[in-house]
Amino acid sequence: MKIVIQRVSRASVTIGGNRFSSIGAGLMVLVGVVEGDTAEDVDWLALKTVNMRIFDDDAGVMNRSVADVNGEVLAVSQFTLAASTKKGNRPSYIHAASHELAVPLYERYCEQVQSLLGKAVARGQFGANMQVELVNDGPVTIIVDSRNKV
Repeated sequence: MKIVIQRVSRASVTIGGNRFSSIGAGLMVLVGVVEGDTAEDVDWLALKTVNMRIFDDDAGVMNRSVADVNGEVLAVSQFTLAASTKKGNRPSYIHAASHELAVPLYERYCEQVQSLLGKAVARGQFGANMQVELVNDGPVTIIVDSRNKV
């Protein structure tokens, strides 16, 4: 499972011209589920998300987590994170998880982050064509892959 965490001053998801969800300062997280991912991967990434120290402390050092700064989280499912670009110029998504695996693991990720953070997690809509807007603060962008946890 891969996630892309971006520190944002604001972010939103629009579907069909209508605002679906939005947050203020916090984290915009793209969530990619890959075949073979498990609940253990989800739980590890949720903990990483909430505890990742990428917000400035009083000395201007990235030493605070989204929980420490009372930030918000917007999580959007994104199967393209599973892209393989080894051959040719057209990405292959053969390793992206099936709908039957991806939906429950994405939902579990959102629920775990919500539980750890103690506040609602804004979401995208699984499988929808979404327009995602964000203001990356820093910019700070971190890629975390559960296959690299050992």
